[in-house]
Amino acid sequence: MQIINVKHPLKKKQRPDEDIVLIMGFFDGVHLGHQKVIKTGVNLAKKHNLKSVLLTFDRSPRTVYQHEKNYKYLSTMSRKAELVAKLGVDIMYFVKFSQDFAQLKPQEFVDQYMIDLKAKFVVAGFDYTYGKKDIANMMTLPQYSRDQFETVTVAEQSLDDRKIGSSAIKKFISEGQISSANRFLGYRYQNQGTVIHGLQRGRTLGFPTANLAVDEAQLLPGIGVYTTRVEIDGKWYGAMTSVGYNVTFKENTGVTVETNIFDFDQDIYGQRLRLEWVDRLRGEVKFSGADGLIKQLQQDKEDSLRILQNKESI
Repeated sequence: MQIINVKHPLKKKQRPDEDIVLIMGFFDGVHLGHQKVIKTGVNLAKKHNLKSVLLTFDRSPRTVYQHEKNYKYLSTMSRKAELVAKLGVDIMYFVKFSQDFAQLKPQEFVDQYMIDLKAKFVVAGFDYTYGKKDIANMMTLPQYSRDQFETVTVAEQSLDDRKIGSSAIKKFISEGQISSANRFLGYRYQNQGTVIHGLQRGRTLGFPTANLAVDEAQLLPGIGVYTTRVEIDGKWYGAMTSVGYNVTFKENTGVTVETNIFDFDQDIYGQRLRLEWVDRLRGEVKFSGADGLIKQLQQDKEDSLRILQNKESI
């Protein structure tokens, strides 16, 4: 998949040379609802022997329009690109969501980012907007199309009688409901980060941990202990991970992400890791001392090994 980074305005040399199917959306998390939209576009492109092109943004529009601070994402740009590529998209545009870009009127946006991209079909979810939602929605898009493309709207997708959406998934993750989040995503949620030096308390307990500094814009699961998997140098290892405050030893470190990797004993300080969340084991517990904590960690490891054996898929 080709990736094209765009700083408004779109340059002529960045436009396709031939007609395309254009897939529109922010697609944070590329969850099952997003996957339905993207697959609809990819299949339409194959049917008409056209290239499938997905257009998205480098940041959430909410951070520009609503000036939302400390916005948390389900997927980084690189992770989003990875997930989109798996669905068979040919070209992916990341448009920098600048103030200039945000000020485009609906007709200007359609002219410059749909018609100028040689779209013959524009595919998006039912709630996609390109300006104020009461005038710039999928119902009104044909009015702006200048009869240059056909609009394809993908209906709301649901699971367990609940809309599949990024907001619901974020709520699941924040509350530690990882299994539910993974079902709505259609894959296991991941964080990416760098291994940093911690207090090395786990080593003295017999459970050495890798302390992960997760990229700050990524959403972390709620406080608790989880069964996880870790990718190191292309190989996956079973693990258990604590998101917590180190309450037993009152270390006042703030929220830390500490991962005990099973059957692994290498120096990985400074390395980038992927951390995949499989299931939640328990909440954070304050123990009276090290003995109680060690006993619980032994139980957590047994539980994690059992879960990993039984959960080959989501």
